[in-house]
Amino acid sequence: MGWEPITKAGLSGSPPNLDDYDAVCARFSWKDARAAMDGLPDGRGLNIAHEAVDRHAAGPLRDRVVLRCLDRSGAVTELSYARLRDETGRFANVLRVLGVHKGDRVFSLLGRVPELYVTALGTLKNTSVFSPLFPAFGPEPIRERLRLGDARVLVTDPELYARKIAQIRDELPGLKHVLIVGGDETPPGTVSFREIMDGAAPGFEIPPTDPEDMALLHFTSGTTGRPKGAVHVHEAVVAHHVTAAYALDLRTGDVFWCTADPGWVTGTSYGIIAPLTHGATLLVDAAEFDVRRWYRTLEEQRVTVWYTAPTALRMLMRYGTEPARGHDLSALRFVASVGEPLNPEAVVWGEEAFGLPVHDNWWQTETGAIMISNYASMEIRPGSMGRPVPGVEVALLDRGADGRALVSPGGQVTVARGPDAEGELALRPGWPSMFRGYLHDDARYAKAFAGGWYLTGDIARRDAGGYYWFVARADDVIKSAGHLIGPFEVESVLMEHEAVAEAGVIGRPDPVAGEIVKAFVTLRPGYRAGEELRRELIAFGRRRLASLAPKEIAFDQNLPHTRSGKVMRRLLKARELGLPEGDVSTLEQHHDQEEDR
Repeated sequence: MGWEPITKAGLSGSPPNLDDYDAVCARFSWKDARAAMDGLPDGRGLNIAHEAVDRHAAGPLRDRVVLRCLDRSGAVTELSYARLRDETGRFANVLRVLGVHKGDRVFSLLGRVPELYVTALGTLKNTSVFSPLFPAFGPEPIRERLRLGDARVLVTDPELYARKIAQIRDELPGLKHVLIVGGDETPPGTVSFREIMDGAAPGFEIPPTDPEDMALLHFTSGTTGRPKGAVHVHEAVVAHHVTAAYALDLRTGDVFWCTADPGWVTGTSYGIIAPLTHGATLLVDAAEFDVRRWYRTLEEQRVTVWYTAPTALRMLMRYGTEPARGHDLSALRFVASVGEPLNPEAVVWGEEAFGLPVHDNWWQTETGAIMISNYASMEIRPGSMGRPVPGVEVALLDRGADGRALVSPGGQVTVARGPDAEGELALRPGWPSMFRGYLHDDARYAKAFAGGWYLTGDIARRDAGGYYWFVARADDVIKSAGHLIGPFEVESVLMEHEAVAEAGVIGRPDPVAGEIVKAFVTLRPGYRAGEELRRELIAFGRRRLASLAPKEIAFDQNLPHTRSGKVMRRLLKARELGLPEGDVSTLEQHHDQEEDR
């Protein structure tokens, strides 16, 4: 793509946690990483909540602020590790009183409020299973997930209950308890969260917890079909802790801001669990994206490590670097991004705006933790996902015309070799946060593996230096006149044009070529859609991409995104072809921020 590697990560102070990649990879073992965890007293096993909260509350970090929550007005609520231990102990005792046991599912449908974090960690203390839902979900996707997940308890607020739960409550006979956070009145058939918590004792002894006990249930929609419930276990905390240290350079004393909603796996793995295992302070902001608020928050809260999404970065990029330079961001040490591949220009823009490059990384709901990353101690190759996390074995598998790995009738696969190899990205099972199943769907789970590998469904390329580059989802690949075209490459090139803030690319059926490349483009402020700009962008694409360039361009200032930040190419294609839109439960309604300039 022509971007120069970035060799300095803008580090200050002490050296990075991962100081010598090759040396760490050579000596690393998950067994040693597991042994480094505290474990429950008296050898009773491994519990996420103990590693995240209780062990710190019993030591020198007990009075350190663990949660700093900003409400929509900007008011701050702080909880220390000791206070969080007590509050999560109360919630675990509440579950006991309600007859909720090991393995029972507790769901949350809340904004980013303190009670959400108490619910998550208190549930894990009780050895029950925590499953978060997006507040933006409609009643139908909520009903489907509560039903598929065998929900026993739901914690929500009065508004969300009235708008989204009351109408479906009768369809969920297994949902025995609904706890309401906030409000002056509690709806019939529900219980006040605060009142039942006030009646519970803070002391709670975490029962024996096998590392393989189910802990988390995360739903992922995929491209078609019903939601899949990915099952994760308490052993996952080992990967959460290690990857936060290596990929996010997180350490005790950091002020860490993960902008992901806990309804998405990032918002749980790295928005709750990982920073707490390191003794960091977790910053939580209840408000949605706002340019001025975000820069003000980074400055006033002295954020040191920031984990956000490419979509958010692209929205900040619309306003240039001046807003960032107008704030004191000197506390910021490390910036990382996840949700979809990070375009090269966003990496470079980070250096211009913050004096720090943005470190991309790659993982999935099913992997439970970061698998491939750009590290603080290594050069960044803008546009690359980086190199595998120590302890993670990655391969590219030969693929067929559909982009998916070629699997023989006997279940065998072939690994693509050599420099610039390309194929379906696959991982060797064995890392602690690997999902242990799709709830109630063993057949679907079995299809995710072949030849001793987990098949990710992502197509990637590996360069001669061992860096991996995302090409496309296998089901996003455009097949045009004999070429297999990855939409991400086309989108990244279009974003290099000064007028383009964001792009989404699909294949539109064509009787001659099979498919042609069509791009949907969001413009930066100050640029006007029109035929002249359309022709200019097509010509720009041809100069850079030749036969891979888009043949058609449409202007769209509100591209559809999931709440995890991904452009929904599937939805763009369905709308283009007049097809049913399918599952849009994870769609985030985009609101233009132009008025905030």
